Amino acid sequence: MFGLTRKTEVAAPEAPVLDLSGPRLRRAMDHLVESAEPTGGVDRYVTALWLKASLFEEMLGKGQVAELTETEFLDLCAFVTPARRKVGALMAETGFEEMRARLTALLEGWCDTSTADARLAAFVDGFPQDKAHRWLRDLGAEVLHFTAADRYPLMTRWVWDSKVGTGVVREIWFADDVSEARIDAPADFVTFAALAEELQGFLRAEGIYRDLPFFTDLLMAHVYAAYINDRGGEFMRAEFATAADPMLHTRRMLGLDAVDTETGRTRLKLVDGTAHTLGALGATDPQEAM
Repeated sequence: MFGLTRKTEVAAPEAPVLDLSGPRLRRAMDHLVESAEPTGGVDRYVTALWLKASLFEEMLGKGQVAELTETEFLDLCAFVTPARRKVGALMAETGFEEMRARLTALLEGWCDTSTADARLAAFVDGFPQDKAHRWLRDLGAEVLHFTAADRYPLMTRWVWDSKVGTGVVREIWFADDVSEARIDAPADFVTFAALAEELQGFLRAEGIYRDLPFFTDLLMAHVYAAYINDRGGEFMRAEFATAADPMLHTRRMLGLDAVDTETGRTRLKLVDGTAHTLGALGATDPQEAM
């Protein structure tokens, strides 16, 4: 026994303590249920998110990413709000083959969530590190989440951006003045997983037990939609133009407003300014559920 080599175990990073506000969450949940009722109820939105995830898994999961076509990729990007105005220009700059290679690397070893941060960082680092390309972090985060929602929480910047201290985490933080609260939580997999676990625990206490990843997405999007309505800056208001529909911003955060169901035209703009028309996904898109 003395001659055996011991395997060194690397301790998993410790999850931060997230001091979330129960009353804030409950108010957000009540407002979500009330707001969704005129357009079919919360279940309709959850179904749309389930369909979105099914599309991502079909196109990208189980090694299918290696066979992804540019049309299929643009179809998927139509459902990723931050990508809609930027991806056309990026494809003109770099070409699709480069993007497919980086998506393949992002999803390689997807079963091992301990490498999620490294793979997502590598995906982003492969592109220019400037303001014009920050949306690629959100694209990578949505690819991971909607391809394997049971393993990857939604890790977009609007959920939590530790560099500027904004996102859903701040909006549901337990503090008298959330704008002044100091939140020491890195924007990494462990933090996002801890947040998802906390929110799913809240949803279970509310009597919700199925499709928890998508209920969580919907609740978070509605929380941030309220921020856009109440305290969003001029740029946000321009991107998410105000409307009487209380679910409009919530849908847009999740990319569920992607397609004109009559024409097939999407909100995604190609490099020449024309609208991308849904191709590979056809009539099976998530907006069919809306």
